[in-house]
Amino acid sequence: MSPVRDFASDNNAGVHPDVLRAIAEANTGHVRAYGHDAYTEAAEAAFRAEFGAETSVFFVWNGTAANVLGLQAVTRPYNAVICAEGSHISVDECGAPERFTGCKLLTVSTRDGKLRPADLDALLTGLGDEHRVQPRVVSVTQATELGTVYRAGELRALADAAHVRGLLVHLDGARIANAAASLELPLRAVTADAGVDIVSFGGTKNGLLGAEAVLFLNGLAVPEFMYLRKQGTQLASKMRFLAAQLAALLRDELWRRNAAHANAMARRLAERVRELRRVRLTQPVEANGVFATIPPETIAPLQARRFFTVWNPGTSEVRWMTAWDTTEDDVDAFAADIREVVG
Repeated sequence: MSPVRDFASDNNAGVHPDVLRAIAEANTGHVRAYGHDAYTEAAEAAFRAEFGAETSVFFVWNGTAANVLGLQAVTRPYNAVICAEGSHISVDECGAPERFTGCKLLTVSTRDGKLRPADLDALLTGLGDEHRVQPRVVSVTQATELGTVYRAGELRALADAAHVRGLLVHLDGARIANAAASLELPLRAVTADAGVDIVSFGGTKNGLLGAEAVLFLNGLAVPEFMYLRKQGTQLASKMRFLAAQLAALLRDELWRRNAAHANAMARRLAERVRELRRVRLTQPVEANGVFATIPPETIAPLQARRFFTVWNPGTSEVRWMTAWDTTEDDVDAFAADIREVVG
C-alpha cells in the first residue's frame, strides 16, 4: 500500500522507526513484569533528568487515563477542576474525568484556549461553603486544543495565582513536545520550573505506538498512585515496552525533532493558504495545528481528497493537523487542493 497522510490528527501518524527499534531491542528474554525491570528504571531516570530529580514517574497506556488518574490522585469527589471550556478533559473524554474522580468541571470560556489568573476569581467565591464544590485543581492544556502555546511566564503567573489560593496545577501535555519545541525551551521550563504540579506527558501524538506518563513534579508526594493506577486498569504487565518507547522519545531529544518538524509543516501549510480569499486563519499557528474557516460547501469535496476534522460546524471552522511524518510534499499537495477546491 502506498502511504497516505491526511491532516485529521497527529494520532493518525505511524510510529517513529527509532521507537519501533527500541521496542524490538526490548523484546529479548524474560524480565520481571509490572515495571520491576531495568528498562522501566532507565526510562524513569530519563524523566527525572528531564523534569527534575524530585519527579515521580508512572507510565500508562493513553492520555485519557493519564489525565483522569493524575486528577484523581489529588482530588476528592467534593472537589472541582477548573479548565478551559474546550479542553480535552471537558469535551473529548466522554465524561471520564467526572465519572472516575467524582469532581465537577468548572469551565472557562476562552478565545484562544488559554486560562489566565483573572479567570480563577469568579470560580472561587464558594471556598469554604459546604453547599458548593471546592475547587482543588487548575488544569491547562499545552499546546492548547486551539493550537496556541502558553509561554513559560504565562504558566508561572497562572501557577502562582493558583498556589496562593491553595490550588494545584495539572498540565494536559498531550502535545507538550510541540509547545516546548515551538518556544525553543526544555520540557522542564514549561512544567516544573513554571510551577506546574502534575503533568500528563504525551507520547502517542509524537511518534510512539501508545505510551504516556503521569509525572508528579517538585516533590509532590502521592504514594497511593500505584494503587490508583492498578485499580484504573493502567498497570501494564509488560511495562518494559511502554518504558522503551518513552526512553527512546527522550533520548537525544527525539521528542523535539519530531515536534519541531510537525510544527514546521503546520507553518508551511499556513503560509501556503494564508492569502487565499476564502480561507481565514482563526488562530496563530504556534504548534502543529492550523485552524481556519472555509465555505461550508467546500468541506466535503476537500475532505474527499485528504481527510481532516470539522472543528466547529456552526462557523465552518476546520482543523488541519500535521505530524512527525508529514512531508513537504504532503503539505504542498494539500495546499494545492485547498487552492483548487476552496479558492
